[in-house]
Amino acid sequence: MEHAFRAAPGRTPFSIGIEEELMIVDPAGYGLVSAIERLLGEAPVGEVKPELMESVLEIATDPVRDAAAAGDQLRALRRHVADRAGEQGLTIASAGTHPFALWEDQRIAARDRYRDLVRELRFVARQELLFGLHVHVGIDDPDQAIHVADGMRVHLPILLALSANSPFWRGDRTGLASTRTPIFRAFPRIGIPPAYGSWDAYAREIDFMVRSGVMSDPTYVWHDVRPHPRFGTVEVRVCDGQTRVEDTLAIAALVQAMVHELAAHHETGDPLGDYPHQLLDENKYLAAIHGLDGELVDLPSSDRIRTRDLARRLLDRLREHAQELGSERELDGVADILERGTGADRQVLVHDANRDLEEVMSEIVAATIGDRRPAGGGAPPLDAPPFRP
Repeated sequence: MEHAFRAAPGRTPFSIGIEEELMIVDPAGYGLVSAIERLLGEAPVGEVKPELMESVLEIATDPVRDAAAAGDQLRALRRHVADRAGEQGLTIASAGTHPFALWEDQRIAARDRYRDLVRELRFVARQELLFGLHVHVGIDDPDQAIHVADGMRVHLPILLALSANSPFWRGDRTGLASTRTPIFRAFPRIGIPPAYGSWDAYAREIDFMVRSGVMSDPTYVWHDVRPHPRFGTVEVRVCDGQTRVEDTLAIAALVQAMVHELAAHHETGDPLGDYPHQLLDENKYLAAIHGLDGELVDLPSSDRIRTRDLARRLLDRLREHAQELGSERELDGVADILERGTGADRQVLVHDANRDLEEVMSEIVAATIGDRRPAGGGAPPLDAPPFRP
């Protein structure tokens, strides 16, 4: 299998790229609008792309050296699409799900890939009205990329807990911190991947699936972490879309530091820990339900540990890696999430004041486009001071 996992002149090891799936909404009532074709066009940096549904757009940064540079591009891209939307009488918003939208009302984007996907998966594809955050980190060796992806499996639940931002679905408060997680679980080739062990093993499996007609290329494997042969990256896909750009950058800096640590581990030649897949998946499920307010299984010891304590321990260990990569300042945002709560916590706080999902969406829009004033002078903004009991 061809790949781009190789050192090249001018390429920075551990480069970082960020993709965000955003909502296109009507500022009057905050319903989704099928308007992607009106918002496409040349961007100041990176790319603006369509997604499965016409009410969704994706922004993607270029590969850059550190999370600070990624932040500059991400803010420019959010401003750009917000301005383009404003010209059409629309706006944008970012979270893991739209609190009250119905998938039945959404149009599929006029692209062969997405039409084929609906033809193949039917209801499973049509109900995927979800918004994710994807983080790419550049790797220069294919076996190292597999080692990193295998090692990242242990970290996926904590990344999901930190990024949980979808407590509502179809107008219902589901009781989950990340409702996006079980909805997406209906797709094939998703979730925590197997441990491949080597590039050759991964390539053999992907080649077999392509030859058998199961899929046309490796991008139809939607695992929570995957090697991306065309980009030469390890891509982490487990996270809900983030409302505040600062939270996106904190999680991206954490992912970059995790990749850096695992790449260094690969150089030692030591094997990764061998943990049962079902236990990794159970931790992920606990994170989807409780976010940061629950417990996870601490895999080396098999003890239950508070999710916040595990996250703080991981943050302390990875700080030196973020320093080396130039992303320490953005990594500090993880401590802010631990103190203030996740996006899901903030949505629930706003909702519980008046049981008003339009008010929740108003606050999401304001925080997405950078306006910190609460709409109508009502509930506190989504980046208000700590509210966690």
